[in-house]
Amino acid sequence: MGLLLLIFVVIGIFLLISKILYEKSDYYKQTHNSFLAVQFDKGIKGEFLIWKYLQKLSGYKKYLFNCYLPKDNGETTELDVILLHESGIYVFESKNFSGWIFGTETQQYWTQTLPRGRGKSQKERFFNPIIQNKVHLKWLSKYLNKECNQFYSYIVFSNRCTLKDITLTSGQHHVINRYNVLQSVRENIQEAGQKLTSEEIDQIYTNLQPLTQISEAQKLAHIENVQKKKESKNTCNREPQGEEIFCPRCGGKLVLRTATKGANAGGKFWGCSNYPKCKYIKNIESL
Repeated sequence: MGLLLLIFVVIGIFLLISKILYEKSDYYKQTHNSFLAVQFDKGIKGEFLIWKYLQKLSGYKKYLFNCYLPKDNGETTELDVILLHESGIYVFESKNFSGWIFGTETQQYWTQTLPRGRGKSQKERFFNPIIQNKVHLKWLSKYLNKECNQFYSYIVFSNRCTLKDITLTSGQHHVINRYNVLQSVRENIQEAGQKLTSEEIDQIYTNLQPLTQISEAQKLAHIENVQKKKESKNTCNREPQGEEIFCPRCGGKLVLRTATKGANAGGKFWGCSNYPKCKYIKNIESL
């Protein structure tokens, strides 16, 4: 009984010290996210850990978190983490996922595969984070009136997932696990050289900082707009004119095919363009 009590006391002291140190951090001073939120909210924890890894970077730098940039249509787009550094402006999209991750730079949707035991797995689709971050860069560049060569796009997945098959073609984006973020940014700094002065960094920070302090009503409106777009995509029953539809298993494009044999010979159906690697099909009536 005494040993058990001692263990609880040690854990309590450890958590108290961790909480005190956290509340002294620049991350807490900017975000005001509670210590418990950082421990139990996956999204917040992912952003905090990116910041924590990047603390070892040298050079003049400043950070911004959850920056809500205005768009021309009156909506906002949220940037998870921004690093303002002498070498440029780094935009991080945090994905605190587990499992295996599959995707290419141009696919609209990527795939997350989660093991379910006994050789079974569950597959989930999520919107291509590269496309998501390209939108962020577009509006950030416009808002700051800065050249595109000063921006760097980073998609940072948690250390709990495996980037199983990620195909990048443009050389303009970094898709990494969190434990690689410090090394990757350091390498980029060496290649980029100095692009911003400390005065320019301070000015950019001053311009963007108010966008991290928006009201709860504005945050709620942003969330509602995001949810409406997701629901619109999920409930659309037919392929919109001029748009593509994608395989829910692998993220490949669905193409219209004609059955050549069997009871449905001559009938039309949607098949995955990655066949025979992916054999997903969908009846045309159900689209």
